[in-house]
Amino acid sequence: MSTADELYAEGDRLKKAGDLDAAIGAWQELLSNHPDHVLAHSALAVHLQKLGKFDEAIKHAIRVTELEPNDTFSFMQLSVIYQRCGRIPEAEFAMARAHEVDGPH
Repeated sequence: MSTADELYAEGDRLKKAGDLDAAIGAWQELLSNHPDHVLAHSALAVHLQKLGKFDEAIKHAIRVTELEPNDTFSFMQLSVIYQRCGRIPEAEFAMARAHEVDGPH
């Protein structure tokens, strides 16, 4: 059995080789055994959105924020995914949350 990092790397290799469907399959397989793997959720959010699978993409982007609730980038990614899916109010809320997590400057 492959480790989570090996499965993630395999998905990344497949993506770079131009086989996005296989990459998505590798990351989904990874999550079936390691449901809290942040990078797999993040990759799926980005690439499912690119394929027009908006609900699935948003689900994975939200999961990243649940796993990394104090990470500004997680909320920024969620905002971008929402924007690209045409859900502007949700995008604005996620960006506001990113600024809250980032703290005052």
